[in-house]
Amino acid sequence: MDKNSLTLGKFVKNKRKSLKLTQKEMSEKAGVGLRFARELERGKETLKMDKINQVLSLFGYKLGPVKSDRE
Repeated sequence: MDKNSLTLGKFVKNKRKSLKLTQKEMSEKAGVGLRFARELERGKETLKMDKINQVLSLFGYKLGPVKSDRE
């Protein structure tokens, strides 16, 4: 992955901060645990998609397929 590319964790953190939310506030609004919110922002690779979508929905987004650079 390009070191300048935006990871899901960084994306969520940037969106959260742009709304001036703490991790606790974001987790409460999304209906997920604080631990989950922290792990998501840290980039943990094994998280449940439905919970990720709960958080992303706060910002008007959801997970979807993205074409990889592999051929």
